[in-house]
Amino acid sequence: MFGTIREDIRSVLKEDPAARSVIEVIFCYPGLHALWMHRMAHYLWNHKLKFCARWLSTFNRFLTNIEIHPGAKIGHRLFIDHGAGVVIGETAEIGDDVLIYAGVILGGTSLEKKKRHPTIGNGVVIGSGAIVLGAISIGDDVRIGSGSVVVKPVPAGKTVVGIPGRVVDEGRHTLDLEHGKLPDPVAQAIRLIMGEQDLLKERLNKLERSTGPSVEEAVISKDREVVEKQFNDGEGI
Repeated sequence: MFGTIREDIRSVLKEDPAARSVIEVIFCYPGLHALWMHRMAHYLWNHKLKFCARWLSTFNRFLTNIEIHPGAKIGHRLFIDHGAGVVIGETAEIGDDVLIYAGVILGGTSLEKKKRHPTIGNGVVIGSGAIVLGAISIGDDVRIGSGSVVVKPVPAGKTVVGIPGRVVDEGRHTLDLEHGKLPDPVAQAIRLIMGEQDLLKERLNKLERSTGPSVEEAVISKDREVVEKQFNDGEGI
């Protein structure tokens, strides 16, 4: 037991640059407190003390604002960073060395009494506000961007963003998930459409040999400039 506690503390010191000392980690990290209380609740759950387990998990939520069902299976060195609003369902399974940020939900999509929550692999990072729904598998070393909604299985080593979640890379990613630099697949699709429109407009202009744009064309052109500026500003360009 003490070995597991030391592992948890070392994990926080490794993952959070704001952690300055062991004593600070022990007393000031609700994600760690939630994990420790969950382990007690999970023990009670497995020994058929269901009510006691649910009561302890409810008390856990009251103290930490993190809700972990006592039936959830959690591996080694889970770190819940700024964990307010995290919800982990009954049949969820989480591997080793997983990092979860605030507002993450590992939820179910069925009312049947069966496996209905996600299985999270080893080394996964789940960004703030992300939602993973259903009895799906998230492979090892997957990165899920902030605010994403994942409803389909994700192969190992991929990065997922958007609503619904889409895989945005095909190779191995870096160890860090920089949420401010994640690609936007919707913006990319719109940019491609705009590029095709530019090509069509050039061809039409050559055919028509017009002397200048009509009033309607000028208005559309102005509106387009506004839309393009919004996309560029949103991407920090």
